Amino acid sequence: MWLKALIVVLFVGLLVSLTTGMVFLFKDVGNNRRRTLHALGVRVTLASALLLAIGWGFWSGRLNSTAPWDRQLHPLQVAPAPARP
Repeated sequence: MWLKALIVVLFVGLLVSLTTGMVFLFKDVGNNRRRTLHALGVRVTLASALLLAIGWGFWSGRLNSTAPWDRQLHPLQVAPAPARP
């Protein structure tokens, strides 16, 4: 359960960093401040941490896919096809 909460927190942090980077980009036009560059660094760090958390979740089995196109991964969850006459 904590892994899903971590993924949500990282994703929200990623969105906040994206927003602050956009604000700094528009606000610091013609300025020598590097706030946009620092926001980009934070965003790249959060994105890589998010990908690592998701990858570790799938690798460890704490996350799984329930998408309908992954039926070969979940044969027990697939309802049997109706018999044809």
